[in-house]
Amino acid sequence: MNESIYDRYCSIRDKQNLKDSDIAKGACITKSTFSDWKAGRYTPKRDKLQKIANFLGVSVEYLTTGTSNEYNPYINKKDEKDIEKRLEQTLEDLERGQNGLMFSGEALDDETRELLKASLRSSLEIAKINVKKKFTPKKYRK
Repeated sequence: MNESIYDRYCSIRDKQNLKDSDIAKGACITKSTFSDWKAGRYTPKRDKLQKIANFLGVSVEYLTTGTSNEYNPYINKKDEKDIEKRLEQTLEDLERGQNGLMFSGEALDDETRELLKASLRSSLEIAKINVKKKFTPKKYRK
């Protein structure tokens, strides 16, 4: 029996211990999309499938056909919490250092601190994605 797109979606979702509501929120899609999809009243269009696939860390091709070697890791809610915690720890450590956060002998102003924070967050997100690429077993990279 051929697996439907919805069945494949459910399998991927369940492996990641997610709920439809998690994906709806993270992918910016209405919850009704999933209930209508489940009931067979609706199949998401390509743009929504792309959002769902991105959130799940798979390609649209894999979501729709079950075939693809492309692995596209993503930052999920747990990752976001981990990154935010690490970011706050890093900034706190920097501020407690010898002279705190200084630039040319002057304390950082709020705008510069926010720019530094955004840069550090971006770096932590890239690092998290690279770790996922490196340490995700090949059997889950489909």
